[in-house]
Amino acid sequence: MRFFIDTADLDQIKEAHDLGVLDGVTTNPSLMAKAGITGAKNIEDHYKKIASIVEGDVSAEVIATDYAGIVAEGEYLADLAPNIVVKVPMIREGIKAISHFSGKGIKTNCTLVFSAGQAILAAKAGATYISPFVGRVDDINWDGIGLIEEIAELYAIQMYDTEILAASIRNARHIVQAAKAGADIATCPLHTILGLLKHPLTDIGLAKFLEDYNKGNA
Repeated sequence: MRFFIDTADLDQIKEAHDLGVLDGVTTNPSLMAKAGITGAKNIEDHYKKIASIVEGDVSAEVIATDYAGIVAEGEYLADLAPNIVVKVPMIREGIKAISHFSGKGIKTNCTLVFSAGQAILAAKAGATYISPFVGRVDDINWDGIGLIEEIAELYAIQMYDTEILAASIRNARHIVQAAKAGADIATCPLHTILGLLKHPLTDIGLAKFLEDYNKGNA
């Protein structure tokens, strides 16, 4: 499974890149605002900066919700850098736009996916990625990881090329569960990725090794 970082913070993106495990980046208007990036021109420049740091795909989300607007905005975003992926919402006009982008060879990430039926439509339209929101599904007492499993099974049976990008990942356990469920990618904040490092027995073992070493060199 590949790791994308879900942020617009350049320092966090660089830290994940330096760790050697970063495969791509996902962003959205809320994350841009959180990073203090506002205004169309500033957002465009920021996408270019992100795309220059990572070799993998960078999802840039459209704001428009009408077909013509999504197409125009998406084509503009795709021209900002060769690794930009156009992030399109799971709505009727979004599916139409994904089909258009697919025909032009423009990569897409269909976001706000909450059901297997939506995942089928996105795959039929030619989406490069779909983003099922694991944590938000859990929030309404449904099974977010179960959704990943269902989509993975359907895609395997139907031999769809669309990749499953598990989003709304809340903790390190979610990452492990998503990998087991068949997600191709997990996108999450840096602290969640770093959470995979943590285990109390690792800390105890390392402390013991250092203690024994220091005794021998006292």
